[in-house]
Amino acid sequence: MLRSLYSGVSGMRGFQTKLDVIGNNIANVNTTGFKAGRVMFKDILSQTVAGVSAPTDTSGGVNSKQIGLGVTVGAIDTIHTPGSAMTTNVVTDLRINGDGFFAVSQDGTPENMYLTRDGSFQLDAQRRMVNSNGMFVLGTGGEPITLGEEVTAFTIASNGEIIGIGADGTAASTDQFIAVGKVTNPGGLEKIGGNLYRQTPNSGEAIDLGAAIAGDTATGTGSIVSGQLEMSNVDLTGEFTEMIVAQRGFQSNSRIITTSDEILQEVVNLKR
Repeated sequence: MLRSLYSGVSGMRGFQTKLDVIGNNIANVNTTGFKAGRVMFKDILSQTVAGVSAPTDTSGGVNSKQIGLGVTVGAIDTIHTPGSAMTTNVVTDLRINGDGFFAVSQDGTPENMYLTRDGSFQLDAQRRMVNSNGMFVLGTGGEPITLGEEVTAFTIASNGEIIGIGADGTAASTDQFIAVGKVTNPGGLEKIGGNLYRQTPNSGEAIDLGAAIAGDTATGTGSIVSGQLEMSNVDLTGEFTEMIVAQRGFQSNSRIITTSDEILQEVVNLKR
């Protein structure tokens, strides 16, 4: 069979994957804290028809002759560039102005911690800070953020410190800081849905919540902005452009298969 037939099939499969990623990006264009993905391609092993020969005193060198065998997906990356800010003026809506992540946990322990850029938090009936899925927001001590009954209102400073306001109108620190940690390789984080990421061996060492203070210039976690949310970093203009490229690439590879089939038909007809 013709090598071009299988090369065309590999190209169509690759562009199908690219369209899948583009479709997911566009679907999450308004998802809070969403980070877009991209597909990178690489060529498959080439078949060597003739080897290379070195030059001599009497003849020049000859390059090798190789025929490529198609394309495959090299990587599907997550682009961790910051998204645009949306002002809500809700004190528990938080945005990280930097490269850090919020730490949340289903059971309130750092052992089962997940990371997120979605800062749409609120207080539950027990005055604990949770996200939209009811997961606890962890502080720098590794414990859930909990406000006492004496706190009637509060503000959140840029370093994550919660300033409580009592019934008499006086403000005092609650000695609680919202943890903002950073990993060495954000692209190595695993998406698990719900705007959450799970740490992996390639994302870097686990975040030390004891040192996960927002605005720390030594770690570069970034500061917290209260009353704002980080929106998706999906660029619709770029996504639609890439969609056109993927569509044309898919059509071109399908034409390779059609042309290869016509050539094979001609070979079959030689017997007639």
